[in-house]
Amino acid sequence: MIMVDYREILRLRSLGNNITQIASAIHSSRHTVRDVEKLADEKGIRWSLEEGLPNQRLYELLYPERLYKAKVYMEPDCAYIHAELAKKSVNLTLLHNEYKVKCADAGRVPYQYSQFCDIYRAWAKRSKATMRIHHKPGDAMEVDWAGGTLPITDPVTGIVDPAYLFVAVLPCSCYPYVELCGDMKQENWLLCHVHTFEYYDGVPRLLIPDNLKTGVTKNTRLDTIINRSYAELADHYGIAIVPTRVKAPRDKSHAEGTVSYVSTWILAALRNETFFSLAEAKEAVAKKLEELNGYPFKKREGNRREAYLLEEKEFMQPLPANPYEPSTWSEQTILLDYTVTDGLNKYSVPYDLIGESVSVRVTRDTVEVFFGNNRIAVHPREHKRKHDPITVPAHMPENHRQYLTYTKEDFLSWAETAGPNTEKVIRFFLESGRAPEQGFKSCVSLKKYAERYRKERIEEACRQILTFSGDPSIRGLGILLKSPVIGNRAANPLPSAKPSRRSRGITRGADQFRKRGDEQ
Repeated sequence: MIMVDYREILRLRSLGNNITQIASAIHSSRHTVRDVEKLADEKGIRWSLEEGLPNQRLYELLYPERLYKAKVYMEPDCAYIHAELAKKSVNLTLLHNEYKVKCADAGRVPYQYSQFCDIYRAWAKRSKATMRIHHKPGDAMEVDWAGGTLPITDPVTGIVDPAYLFVAVLPCSCYPYVELCGDMKQENWLLCHVHTFEYYDGVPRLLIPDNLKTGVTKNTRLDTIINRSYAELADHYGIAIVPTRVKAPRDKSHAEGTVSYVSTWILAALRNETFFSLAEAKEAVAKKLEELNGYPFKKREGNRREAYLLEEKEFMQPLPANPYEPSTWSEQTILLDYTVTDGLNKYSVPYDLIGESVSVRVTRDTVEVFFGNNRIAVHPREHKRKHDPITVPAHMPENHRQYLTYTKEDFLSWAETAGPNTEKVIRFFLESGRAPEQGFKSCVSLKKYAERYRKERIEEACRQILTFSGDPSIRGLGILLKSPVIGNRAANPLPSAKPSRRSRGITRGADQFRKRGDEQ
């Protein structure tokens, strides 16, 4: 297609216009105008003689060698090349070889590889499709945290806390996703990835993060170790994680560029807004994201959303049936109470592993414990603090397991047979705490004393401790039971509140000298 108006150049020249004026009038370069005037002089072409010639014919007279070349050389089909490069493992070398075969079949001369590439790149630049040369659709996703933050003001205290912006971008279509978070910890990092895949309704082949601890444990020239939770996410979605090289931001240039662009479009645009909750700020950021992705391109048709749907969506991998559930891993040593912790509550593991190192995986709803490659315990996760560990009876030793079989009714039933004072003490143990279970340990201890001492002795000790204290304890009962002053009430009356003046010292009865074994 002839873009230069050669007829207009000759016409304006015949009117006495100089090269600069003609170039400005036809929106072309002065070099082109000078070249046309020189060729017209050499070939004797004048406006008065060639007024009736069409522009195409005039072009053929001025550049006959170009006409010959066009007839001999086969022009590459750049639109076809662009579409084929989107396919896996297809490159310009392969397409040039196929192009040469087509030229041979048509009896035409092929361009050399360098010229072939130059022609395609020039076409891609004119059509704003240069991304295809470097990035295939559905091939990669770059992720990062934006450097700027969005302030969240507490409506009561006025304290301002920062909120952080997660940014993901597909390099091929430059289609971004952003999400505001209260922190940059592991759980939010993983959740943002899950939400990104849901937003794209697909999964790319590669995931390119920076070297954050929430994503990469170690990244050296010789070795790369991915964070265990991050590796789980990659396995769930069938995606490969390829971190950038340390101190090599160009490895993730599109995310870096998008972070800057998004910071202007979203964070800077919201700089004068005051947000009183994270949810409110999240909603504003999501609205700005939709505006950004729907905003028309300046130098091409459509917008980012349309570019993704038309050029890249079909190349994305499908989402799995269920989304990934974010988890955090920790290494813990099993303590003497045979428990591990999720940071809030304790959970039991088999008691015979006390002292061993285990891996603990915590998700939103479960706590799992692994010893080696075997899962040894799993618990529903409690989100409110519990006074006692969450325990599975099978994890306990036999004597501890029996403790779980006790009920409030069991202790009261036993106390009724032991005596009224014993029953009062048992009731105190069961009712003095927030829950009856808090008194079970004291009740069990008192029952054990009943296995060593006669019922009458237990009853007398309970009577005395209730007389002297409004807060009986199992420790106090133990001291009384071991004391030689405890006997039957008839033989051992308690001292009166006001002893007589004649009472001096301690008078022991014969019962006090009995052997301890006779009383038990």
